[in-house]
Amino acid sequence: MTLEKSIADFFTYFNSRDLEKLGGLLKPEARFFFPKTQPLLGTERILKFLHILFRQYPELVFTTHRTIVQENRAAIHWTNQGKNRRGEPYENEGVTLLEFEDGRITFISDFFKDTGKF
Repeated sequence: MTLEKSIADFFTYFNSRDLEKLGGLLKPEARFFFPKTQPLLGTERILKFLHILFRQYPELVFTTHRTIVQENRAAIHWTNQGKNRRGEPYENEGVTLLEFEDGRITFISDFFKDTGKF
């Protein structure tokens, strides 16, 4: 599988909230750095965090605009839109950095334009 396909799958599974398939993209030792949280180490902690995030934002869809791939790393520019659990609209823009090993994600780091909304 190419990195471009893995990246597309990552956002497809995220948008469909498919934690099982997201987990399949992650190496067991994967690390996730998300604004305003402690680093999340390991697939289990990452998936627990995403489960909580999906509860807080029952509607949240990412659209990717630009992807830069260099060797085993990628930077993906995205926008998202949705609603939080109170039904209030939410939107943001940012970049996700991904690193891969043996076709699976080992590193995720998110950067948002507006962390005050989160």
